[in-house]
Amino acid sequence: MKYHELKTEKQKTKARVGRGISAGQGKTAGRGTKGQGARAGYSKRPGFAGGSNPLMQKLPKLPGFKSHRARTENVYTGQLSQFGSKTIDTRALADAGIISSPYVTVKLIVKGDVTKRLTVKLPKASSAAIAALEAAGGNFEATKRLGRSSNNKKNEKKNKSRDA
Repeated sequence: MKYHELKTEKQKTKARVGRGISAGQGKTAGRGTKGQGARAGYSKRPGFAGGSNPLMQKLPKLPGFKSHRARTENVYTGQLSQFGSKTIDTRALADAGIISSPYVTVKLIVKGDVTKRLTVKLPKASSAAIAALEAAGGNFEATKRLGRSSNNKKNEKKNKSRDA
């Protein structure tokens, strides 16, 4: 390859500020006259308000902390006796009103006796609850938490407006 065959892209050169009054950004180079901002190595922290109390420190703070993580709902072994079906999953528990929704994480905990032979399909269970189920002749299957379907009403409306 020869020098004249090189493919180069034009690059804009960085402005050399502070090289005289006629250079565009000369003399003080856009830094004003004297003071902290004119010095080399100057960098003010985000929110700095010139020595007065910054806005984020002036405003009142809200109390407490809100966690957006979905909480695990507990189901007790004594509550399982009300089901007539052999298999119990999150949908059956939500239909019975024991949990708020079939899409939450549910954990089976020992509190009460297991009287029937049941197959329980839930995301979590304590080891004692599994032992109680197996003692009654049933079994436990760990499943993933149900995810909500992506075909909700908002997506349907968007798709209809795009098609029209």
